[in-house]
Amino acid sequence: MPYVIISTQIRLDVGPTVVGDEWSDKELMDYLDATLIKQLGNNYSAQYRTDDAPRIVLEKLEKRNFKLIAMTGVGQTCIWTLHKELSEKEKILSSSSSDAFESPKIENKGDL
Repeated sequence: MPYVIISTQIRLDVGPTVVGDEWSDKELMDYLDATLIKQLGNNYSAQYRTDDAPRIVLEKLEKRNFKLIAMTGVGQTCIWTLHKELSEKEKILSSSSSDAFESPKIENKGDL
């Protein structure tokens, strides 16, 4: 997983910080002490959230060799995009897996 997008709302000095969605790398989410949460009333996928402030999350990701490539503000939300170069082993594994970046299949259980 070479890209990570994190975000926080209103205050930058405290959490929570959103660090991924339900398709994010579970091992990385565990490292960030993030919990998968689906907020009531939201019609989009669940999100991984940590109580750490964005600065702490950015420092943890830097220790994992992620580099900040962009930052923006949207309303009262700040969003950071980070990238990590794949190792040679990771490149080989990702090129041999044709479905590595496909969305998970969601089963339709009747009429909505």
